Amino acid sequence: MTQDTIRLTTAQAIIGYLANQFIEIDGEEMRLCGGGFGIFGHGNVTCLGEALYDHRDVLPLYRGQNEQSMGFAAAAYSKQWLRQRFMFCTASAGPGTANLLTSAALAHANRLPVLMLCGDLFITRLPDPVLQQLEHYGNPTLGVNDAFKAVTRFWDRITHPAQIIQSLPAAIATMLDPADCGPAFLGLPQDVQGWAYDYPVEMFAKKIHRIRRQAPDVAEIAEATAILKSAERPVIIAGGGVQYSRATAELTAFAEAHQIPVIETISGRANLLNDHPLNIGPVGVTGSDSANAVAEKADVILAIGTRMQDFTTGSWTAFDKSARIISLNAARHDAAKHLSLPVVGDAKLGIKALATALEGYSAPAEWTKLAQDKRKVWNDYVADNVAYGNGPNSYAQAIGVVNALCDPRDRVVTASGGLPAEVTANWRTLSLGTVDVEFGFSCMGYEIAGGWGARIAQCEREPDNDTIVLVGDGAYLLMNSDIYSSVLSQKKLIILVLDNGGFAVINKLQNNTGNESFNNLIVDCPTVAEPFAVDFEAHAASLGAIAETVDSPADLGEAFKRAKASERTYVICMKVAAHDAWTDQGHTWWEVGTPHVTDNPKVRAAHEEQESTRAKQRKGV
Repeated sequence: MTQDTIRLTTAQAIIGYLANQFIEIDGEEMRLCGGGFGIFGHGNVTCLGEALYDHRDVLPLYRGQNEQSMGFAAAAYSKQWLRQRFMFCTASAGPGTANLLTSAALAHANRLPVLMLCGDLFITRLPDPVLQQLEHYGNPTLGVNDAFKAVTRFWDRITHPAQIIQSLPAAIATMLDPADCGPAFLGLPQDVQGWAYDYPVEMFAKKIHRIRRQAPDVAEIAEATAILKSAERPVIIAGGGVQYSRATAELTAFAEAHQIPVIETISGRANLLNDHPLNIGPVGVTGSDSANAVAEKADVILAIGTRMQDFTTGSWTAFDKSARIISLNAARHDAAKHLSLPVVGDAKLGIKALATALEGYSAPAEWTKLAQDKRKVWNDYVADNVAYGNGPNSYAQAIGVVNALCDPRDRVVTASGGLPAEVTANWRTLSLGTVDVEFGFSCMGYEIAGGWGARIAQCEREPDNDTIVLVGDGAYLLMNSDIYSSVLSQKKLIILVLDNGGFAVINKLQNNTGNESFNNLIVDCPTVAEPFAVDFEAHAASLGAIAETVDSPADLGEAFKRAKASERTYVICMKVAAHDAWTDQGHTWWEVGTPHVTDNPKVRAAHEEQESTRAKQRKGV
């Protein structure tokens, strides 16, 4: 018997294969790959570019301005789609590919699927050394692309056209695996991209993927149930994995059936609506007094879909040392952290199994009421904190203005500096799954680029809503070119640039640890002779956006209304205070390295204060 084949280049086969991968979401069949972001160079334009041109109608290619921002946009796209779809990034060999390293790390830290198709050196080595090649004299196989091994879940260098028959399905399987999800990298040598091979026709048949739901082990459910039934002060920590499992309805039903208070992680924000009576608030370093008070008193903690990052756990001081932790997670590595009882499996299936086994149990009414009373106090604090007129312009006031005027289904995006803490603490969730606070890698530059990627995904389902980006002046200056991208591609963003004169939150940390302000705020840079502010309005306008500057939160509200009515990307700039306008409640202890030896008495005092609270820290594995 003979097998039908089709002769294609490696690049043509890769793109043809991607074009025929589908997934069913909510009863609708759609392409698994939503397209890609690309900047062409000599390492990817001639072969991969040719293949992409032939598939431009089914795999739209967005022209990037910066490879790093392309990766951020792709990560935000997959987050918006709850990891059910992905986009690829293609970059040329050398610096173009190297620019993707940071965004690969962001996708890895946040467990997000992104496919990277990157140019590589020539396998034959006949033209070596080539343009942009890094020569390692003792290892000619080593190059820039090898650096991605540390920041990807799947890595391969295609040295023969036949390899992709195995490698492409393996990369996609990794990206769709709830436990191993993350970025996949394919190094594509420039000669191999154009080499032809007789591929099996079956390879390009339409394939419909489904994301695996692993049922938890019966014995683990039984043990978790026994612990929960003994709980006098139980609490649920709801992480981002709840949303990725599409389990928010099951979480709500479970909490209601057993009257267990729920506290949210940063990536788990918008698991519950703000006014749900069992939503006790965000937990941890950037959390709420209400959630942290409940976490500290809880005797049993059911952690669902969270990797228990230090901002969630207060560097493991947020919980009583005697508290039992049950961790329901699709990833074994996450489920077993800090001597937790692991329940390895899908969040939706795991919650359902626990609900059945826990039938008849309710948390003591006085415990639930205590949690709700704490939340009422926190609500009053937030209402005052976001109200303008009670102090200088602040992040919190800007958040309050947007929160009051946005549509419930608008998506808010932020990432670095002080805004993740301020959004996490002060944002009042109006609709489930509408908050993207990137704090897994806390990456400057994600804000606008991620907003663009999120907007591309939003337009595929909810085009009439808006993606709202909150960005500080420091992150804006680091990466802003996707304002231009959003205008070019007609993917409108509303961007708030909140200018506090530099890296104000790190200046705050600097001061809180006894150090003098140095090299964070522009006015505190010794190499800056004459500090001046950037005209962000003019800059954004030069990139094609509509832009304006406002002086107060009241003016911000009117500008935001104009932005909502606009059909083009709209940038609103406002100065906020650098020193005395922070949310000053809701914080747990956070471990940062402080000098053990210093001549500065303020630094010494801050170190001693930092170490004095270490006694609360749980020491797990």
